[in-house]
Amino acid sequence: MEEQKITVQDKGAGERLDKALCTLLDISRKRSKDLLDQENVLVNDVKEKASYKVNAGDVITILDMPTEEIDVRPENIPLDIVYEDEDILVINKPRGMVVHPAPGHYSGTLVNALMYHCKDLSGINGVMRPGIVHRIDKDTSGLIVVCKNDEAHAALSAQLADKTAHREYVAIVHHPFSHTFGTVNAPIGRDERNRQNMAVTAKNSKEAVTHFEVLENFKNYAYIKCTLETGRTHQIRVHMQYIEHPIVGDPKYGPRKTLKTDGQLLHARALELVHPKTKEKMRFEAEPPQIFQEVLHKLETGELE
Repeated sequence: MEEQKITVQDKGAGERLDKALCTLLDISRKRSKDLLDQENVLVNDVKEKASYKVNAGDVITILDMPTEEIDVRPENIPLDIVYEDEDILVINKPRGMVVHPAPGHYSGTLVNALMYHCKDLSGINGVMRPGIVHRIDKDTSGLIVVCKNDEAHAALSAQLADKTAHREYVAIVHHPFSHTFGTVNAPIGRDERNRQNMAVTAKNSKEAVTHFEVLENFKNYAYIKCTLETGRTHQIRVHMQYIEHPIVGDPKYGPRKTLKTDGQLLHARALELVHPKTKEKMRFEAEPPQIFQEVLHKLETGELE
């Protein structure tokens, strides 16, 4: 990896350096610690401790990114490519596809497919997540942006951190709403009763904000649009459960009695960003998968209530 420089914006000011690296590079705390322990990070050309509080305008230089010891192989898996140029790819990910290799999922992932399709992918996130700037759940369909080089990756990571890149989701949820617009501002962390789940909690949690708009109410369900201010794991699913409107078909956070959909009806429909090189503002859209549209049609025609 070539030397990479990132300028801290106002919204990132005041964070510890180790936490800021997680946000700016979209990496784990362990990888952030590795970077600092191996002295691969400079702030304004000076080595700083993990506890250093970053300031707006600080220039963070990544000298080198340590790699992870695992063999991730290219696989010839078809991709639904919405847009591609020499810097970025926008993919419409199908429901059921894992984004990157992890324990239990070392093949068949989006990363395996990308490695077959692309000669080069950004290396900021190491060999397990090359090119991956943000993630969506295995059973969530829709748009995800992928970077082919580190410069594009750093720029888009900064946009996500600064909330200048926007993601829009649609979902079908249980129970109609009595209002058209709403915001869920509730911190999310690990569920203390089940560590595999996330939950709204005050303990060891992070700020999470979801805005939603009711597009259509039905007798027992609603069709909604969600936009994210933050990108916490399972955020929309947890927030909808929290306000007692769980997503239809959600096997983890939804009720046992739900429509037969073979998975949750949650789709990343739109993505807005500024191109890292041309600085052009771009918007991409992708319609929900067939099962989502079929359920919505049945609700609209009264075949389902």
